[in-house]
Amino acid sequence: MNHQSDQYYIKQVLEGDTNAFSVLVERYQSMVYTVAYRMIRNKEEAEEVAQDAFVKAYKSLVNYRGEAKFSTWLYTIVYRKSLDRIKKNKRFIATELIEEISEGEVGIINDALSYLQDKERKQVISDSILKLPEEEAAIITLYYFEEKSVKEIKEIVGLTDDNIKIKLYRSRKKLYSILKNHVLPEINTNNGRAI
Repeated sequence: MNHQSDQYYIKQVLEGDTNAFSVLVERYQSMVYTVAYRMIRNKEEAEEVAQDAFVKAYKSLVNYRGEAKFSTWLYTIVYRKSLDRIKKNKRFIATELIEEISEGEVGIINDALSYLQDKERKQVISDSILKLPEEEAAIITLYYFEEKSVKEIKEIVGLTDDNIKIKLYRSRKKLYSILKNHVLPEINTNNGRAI
């Protein structure tokens, strides 16, 4: 059905077929919303930011030069729109106390996650990502869920390669700490094992 490249639809839009943009919206709406939601942490506001991002992308399409992938360009827009919304709301979302975690504990947490059903595991991971600071949640989402390279993330968030790598490393450690606090007590009570 919609197996043409992004460039094909962009060309169609620029030539006057405004309906062609709906294919791009359909293609990226889930991930755009996910990035916005993981940063803003409010469904209604994330929906508004996602919609605003698509409107801005549509209006700015004539300026898209194709130097980066369309998805990278679009995620840059949603990332910046999300930051603007956070600043506008002047929200300081409290993150839970995150303790240091050892490499050995990472294996235990991975084992504990494997006990959970696939759907439940995805929900636990999504909920845990929401407990990370906004920027880290966005970087983790782009890297692991959207499989963006460090170079692409650099274009989206405007940080250096090294800074992104450091944030990914620290975010993974924080995420494992959050997962440890969520998953291990559940495994202990469900299986009666003490870890």
